[in-house]
Amino acid sequence: MIFEGQIRKMITENLDPIHYYLNLKNDFLDVNAQLGKKIKIYYDHNECLGCGLDKEIFRMGYCKSCFFTLPQANESIIRPELSTAHLGIEQRDLEWEKKFELQPHITYLAVSSELKVGVTRETQVPTRWIDQGASSAIVLAKTDNRYQAGMIEVALKEHVADKTNYQRMLKNEIPDVDLIQQKDLFKIYIPKEEVGFYQSDNSIYTFNYPVLQYPKKVNSLNLKKQREYEGTLVGIKGQYWIFEDDTVWNVRGHEGFYIIFDIY
Repeated sequence: MIFEGQIRKMITENLDPIHYYLNLKNDFLDVNAQLGKKIKIYYDHNECLGCGLDKEIFRMGYCKSCFFTLPQANESIIRPELSTAHLGIEQRDLEWEKKFELQPHITYLAVSSELKVGVTRETQVPTRWIDQGASSAIVLAKTDNRYQAGMIEVALKEHVADKTNYQRMLKNEIPDVDLIQQKDLFKIYIPKEEVGFYQSDNSIYTFNYPVLQYPKKVNSLNLKKQREYEGTLVGIKGQYWIFEDDTVWNVRGHEGFYIIFDIY
């Protein structure tokens, strides 16, 4: 079977286990259904997520021009505390920024490789945690906008990680963490301006991923350096495909690439 198209992050369904799909514009691939099959991946050309042109992908699926001009690549996407829409200050497109940033956001604690703090829009719960390969997560605070959630994250990351160690996550080296206890401990670090956003609900979200075999040693596939690869798919976790020979492919890291898949 041949599938091809522009790569964007996988669509997920919060099932047991998580179900993954690739939306390739003109093709739609049920990734879970490919477990145990051999897949040949071929990097054909680029298709920027912004302009759609065959230009070198610079970052986040965008060519250099789009990355430095589109609001979807604002610095506040990565660093929420830099959001300025609540002040009416434009970074690149105030109308877009207000729509994106002036909505409820969640500051959370999650366990993927270790305990970490993060921020996401409320509408992205639980998608954000699945994309990170989290085994469990809990909501710490729910804010009115992105800036407030970012300020809570800034305060907490003085005491806890804010990034995932993707190799440990993929090898399933997951520590046993009491999220309710950790939430209670970290509550004291919420800035006084944002303490009213603290959530008393201690519901814990847990996730099970479709993995037949975890890698013993993670070997990352970079299609800029190696234009094609062939292997047997044995797992999907976060936004990664895991292959039998311990090769892992970061789907999100290849957004904007136009890929041809031969599955047999």
